[in-house]
Amino acid sequence: MTDATLTSWIDVPAGHDFPLANLPFGIFSTPNRSARPGMRLGDHVVDLSACHALGFLNSVEVNAEVLAAPVLNPLMKLGKSVTVSLRERVQALLREDCPDLRDRNDAHASCLVPIDDVQMHMPVEVGDYTDFYSSEDHARNVGKMFRDPDNALLPNWKHMPVGYHGRASSIVVSGTPIRRPMGQTRPDPEAPPVFGPSRLLDFELEMAFITFEGKPMGERITTAEAEDHIFGLVLFNDWSARDIQKWEYVPLGPFLGKNFGSSISPWVVTLEALDHLRVAGPSQDPAVLDYLTYEGDSHYDVPLEVEIVPEGQDAGQVVCRSNFRHMYWNMRQQLAHHTVNGCNLRAGDMMASGTISGPEKGSFGSMLEISWRGTEPVAMPDGSERKFIQNGDTVVMRAPYFGEVRGKLLPA
Repeated sequence: MTDATLTSWIDVPAGHDFPLANLPFGIFSTPNRSARPGMRLGDHVVDLSACHALGFLNSVEVNAEVLAAPVLNPLMKLGKSVTVSLRERVQALLREDCPDLRDRNDAHASCLVPIDDVQMHMPVEVGDYTDFYSSEDHARNVGKMFRDPDNALLPNWKHMPVGYHGRASSIVVSGTPIRRPMGQTRPDPEAPPVFGPSRLLDFELEMAFITFEGKPMGERITTAEAEDHIFGLVLFNDWSARDIQKWEYVPLGPFLGKNFGSSISPWVVTLEALDHLRVAGPSQDPAVLDYLTYEGDSHYDVPLEVEIVPEGQDAGQVVCRSNFRHMYWNMRQQLAHHTVNGCNLRAGDMMASGTISGPEKGSFGSMLEISWRGTEPVAMPDGSERKFIQNGDTVVMRAPYFGEVRGKLLPA
């Protein structure tokens, strides 16, 4: 477990998202060098390739090629023991009482890069992507809107973490614009479908975990083993075209209403960094099947917020304040269910949580819920209103330890 009170010889302001106790992994580039792995401390990026070249990482079983790769997948293929030892070594290097790098002034410029001098990239090459549907409050809200309010949850919902296989190729790093999708919709149920840009463009506040290599095909991962196969987490915006989704989703589920774009934060926060945020999960009733039982605190107290910034404005309106602890199904259960049939995992696979909604209106994690299907518009600081996301809007999701993920919606 990481000591959340650790301090560094590098100045990190109190309350910063990236203290020494965090040290997330990411991929960055500089004007004179291509993309490579780094770790974030305060307003600096630790260049792992440079640290390795100067001998600061000799105690870690990792080679120069892995630390010069343009994605984290080669590092993740080495397994959790290597990523943990690498993070611990870098953490030790940066502690205020460690002279190894602190007293090597000649190495500071190459090993510590100001965050303003870097460009962030996709941290991993996502092989496969699964999106779950694991917030009871979100599932109930959707059920109340579109089905029987007295029977909002489908019969299977409390028996297994429901999910679907999404599109990995359109997952992009924070700051990448998202174009409003075109597609078929049927706004008038008495008329034929029409083709055009989605009119009901939404965000979904989610988090996603990234996996190490799994077991061979045909073998399953238990809830007790699950955390050994989880590298870390990112913030995740599951952009959604509600009108396209509504017309297409029966009988096979989400397709074009979801696969046009998803945005992630650039820094992968490890499970070890989040140990101090563990909390108990909700009581699960009815009792789950044996393979979904687990021991210990496996939910995380991570406050989340979503802001919509209209085009041309410096600040917008916070429309959601939620928390990752609101999830009904946790990551261990999600991974155990995903592999219970023998499905194999690969390093870099991504599993999104599903929309994270809390019990109160201010904690709903999508505009579908916040505006209650467009019937309750949200006022913006510039006097405009939002039922769904408009062209030019930037959606910003934030969380302590994670920073932010942002994306601007462009016209179709």
